[in-house]
Amino acid sequence: MIESLIILGALSGAVYALLALGFTLIYGVADVVNMAHGAFYMLGAYAFSIILVDLGYSSITNPSSFLLITALILAAFFVALIGAIIYRLLVHPLIEDALSVMVVTIGVTLIAQQVILLAFGDVDMHVPRLLEGYGVLLGVKVAYHELLSFSLSLGLIAILWIFISKSKIGGAMRAAAQDREAAMLMGVNTERLYILTMAISASLAAIAGILLNPPAASTLLREWTYPLVMSFAIVVLGGLGSIKGSLVGAFIIGYVEQSVRVFFPGMGFLKGAAALTVMVLVLVFRPKGIFGKRVEAE
Repeated sequence: MIESLIILGALSGAVYALLALGFTLIYGVADVVNMAHGAFYMLGAYAFSIILVDLGYSSITNPSSFLLITALILAAFFVALIGAIIYRLLVHPLIEDALSVMVVTIGVTLIAQQVILLAFGDVDMHVPRLLEGYGVLLGVKVAYHELLSFSLSLGLIAILWIFISKSKIGGAMRAAAQDREAAMLMGVNTERLYILTMAISASLAAIAGILLNPPAASTLLREWTYPLVMSFAIVVLGGLGSIKGSLVGAFIIGYVEQSVRVFFPGMGFLKGAAALTVMVLVLVFRPKGIFGKRVEAE
């Protein structure tokens, strides 16, 4: 039982970290609370399924791992493009008004939901797993898809961390996060920087949507609020704008959710409530979250 909690909590926590990292990145750099983050998560799963069909993938006649990875990459780029367009057309003109940005991004989510309903209806759309089958890890039965999702999530998090810490663009992100006006005086084009940040944020949400919840995209459609709530809970728990805090918060939430499943079988519907309860308890003692910093990239 303990082994199951340790392994399953780590597997879900890694993908949650990927999801929350996109949410905290756009907030930390551009001071944007993106309420459309759940929509990007949802769009990622739908785009992945549609692209697979167009590429000729079939789990029976053409179960190609290359096509699966290609579809994941293309879906991430597609949602990144959508995120960049939404930022440029709808968010940037309102960047100084945080409440208006929140309202607009909520509207974007509702519009995306209705467009998908009109296009596909409320029917199951299969979202294939990246790997089929199961293995045993420390006596615990684990899906190969979950192991691959864990590895991909940690790999992408590491790449993003290095990008922010070492690259010139990452330096501009840190500068803009700390003082937007000073960054502009130093020659940083904050508009382009924020568009790029939004694109990265959207792509991370899309990938999380592919990794976290197959096999039915219709479930993602009905539950787009869940990834949004979880993202918000994680970043608030860890500290708004803190990358390290989001990583720690994601694993805390992952372990809390799995604790409910492991110790209270049949009560998995309480996992969200348990996660939010932990968030509230932490905030009672640390109102700014675990790390409580505006922006952090070390």
